[in-house]
Amino acid sequence: MTTDTSDLKAHIRGIPDFPKPGILFYDISTLLRHGPAWRTAMARLADAIRPHKPDLLAGIESRGFLVAAPLALELGLGFIMLRKPRKLPGLTIGLNYALEYGTDRIEMQADAVQKGQRVVLLDDLLATGGTMAAGISLLRQSGAEVPCAAALIELTFLGGRKRLDVPFEALVAYDE
Repeated sequence: MTTDTSDLKAHIRGIPDFPKPGILFYDISTLLRHGPAWRTAMARLADAIRPHKPDLLAGIESRGFLVAAPLALELGLGFIMLRKPRKLPGLTIGLNYALEYGTDRIEMQADAVQKGQRVVLLDDLLATGGTMAAGISLLRQSGAEVPCAAALIELTFLGGRKRLDVPFEALVAYDE
């Protein structure tokens, strides 16, 4: 790992065959533990998100929390969580969505967003786009406007951006 913060890819390691054979996992833990590079990543995301004038930031469980919460603090905004079923207290609303093989569900607290609030959705990585598209739909179901979505990493070869109907920002992209 390098100490240069300008090349964020140098702070993200690829782990082959995780979580199963044939998958190259992009591990952000090496970025998270390098303070100057992590600060650079948050500053760059803040610059990308600020023009969309969000009222709140939402993070997708669980690595999206690591991106959205500190970014919300950086921008002086509130933060809300989109989680797996039965993980949030109080009344929740949820959305079932299709995966490549099966279905999944995400939920949020029913009172997390006021109608018309601008909420930017964040995750650590955009792959096929299914979870992020579902998150956008869930936020809209709650009455939010979603001006954009963002992630640290985009796997462009999986085409996830095409599934999103909002502008999308990523700090780094991998083409294969």
